[in-house]
Amino acid sequence: MPARLDAEYVAEDGSRRTPVMLHRAILGSLERFIGILIEHYAGNLPAWLAPVHAVLLSITDRQAEYLREVGETLKNQGFRVETDLRNEKIGYKIREHTIARVPYLLVAGDRELESKTVAVRTRSGENLGNLHVDAFAGHLAAEIASRGR
Repeated sequence: MPARLDAEYVAEDGSRRTPVMLHRAILGSLERFIGILIEHYAGNLPAWLAPVHAVLLSITDRQAEYLREVGETLKNQGFRVETDLRNEKIGYKIREHTIARVPYLLVAGDRELESKTVAVRTRSGENLGNLHVDAFAGHLAAEIASRGR
């Protein structure tokens, strides 16, 4: 490569010489590395690496305030969560966020509102049942701390 670039230096004896160039790029660039990582996981990034850990989904408008409180609780514990309070069918919301490959979907209806829990569903469709917010936070914290090990 140095010869193709016409790179030269003046040696101690005054002659012009072509330098030896050593170049090493393991992955080339950060962008290439992120692309390889996303391709490796097929977009299903582990929870610790996912941009959003969980999405809070309401069934009706009655659960909106409760989900805002749950979202603030989880955000204060350092988790990346979003709330989806749109007036859409719950099946549509679940499908939309599953396609977006969010690791956890937390659904709240009237029963969850009364019992102060959330119905936890994984990206793969597995139902973890109704969990108290602190229990879910502990589960998520343990998964993140393990880094998929």
